Amino acid sequence: MSEYLPDLTFVTPAGRGNRGPGPAGRVIIVLLWLVVCALPVVLAVPDLRLAAGRTGTPGTLTVVSCTALGQGRYDCKGRFTPDGGGPAVAVAASPDSDAGDVLRARLTPEGDRAVPAGTKGVLAALTLPAVGVGGLGFLPYVIGYWRGAGRRTRHGLAVAGALVTGAGLAMVIVGMVAAYA
Repeated sequence: MSEYLPDLTFVTPAGRGNRGPGPAGRVIIVLLWLVVCALPVVLAVPDLRLAAGRTGTPGTLTVVSCTALGQGRYDCKGRFTPDGGGPAVAVAASPDSDAGDVLRARLTPEGDRAVPAGTKGVLAALTLPAVGVGGLGFLPYVIGYWRGAGRRTRHGLAVAGALVTGAGLAMVIVGMVAAYA
C-alpha cells in the first residue's frame, strides 16, 4: 500500500483503548442504525395490514400479463374481481407473479394494485421487516463493547446477535419462498 501512497503516514490514535468514536459519534451511529433497521418495519405495515385482511377489498386476482423489464425485473398486470360483486378492475400485480395465476388477493384502498392475501401474502409481506430485525442483531454487542462490557458479556451479546440475525435471515428466506411459490 505504501508504494501507492508514499506521502501519507498511517497513524492509529492513542489513548482510551481505541474503542471507536467519541460519545457524540456513538449516539449518531446508534440512532442511524436504529433508523435504518426500523424503516423496513414501518414501510411494511401497509402491506401487512392488507395481506392480513385489515384493509382493502377481498377478491380474486387473475394475472393477465407479465412484461420483462430486463435484469430479472417484471411488470405484471392483472384483473381484480371483488368478492362482493361489481366490475373487474385493472390493477398492478406483484412482480413475482406469472401470467395466468389466479389467487386470493386484496385490493388496496387506492384501487391501483392487488396483493396476495392469507398466509402466502402475510409471509411475503414479512420479508422486508425481517431484514430490519436481522440488522438489529448485533447492535447490543456494539453498545456493550463501547460501554466496556466484560468479555463474557460481550460473548453472550455476540451469540444473541447471531441468533437474532439468523432468525431475521430465516424469516427473509421463508418470505421469499412464500412470495415465489
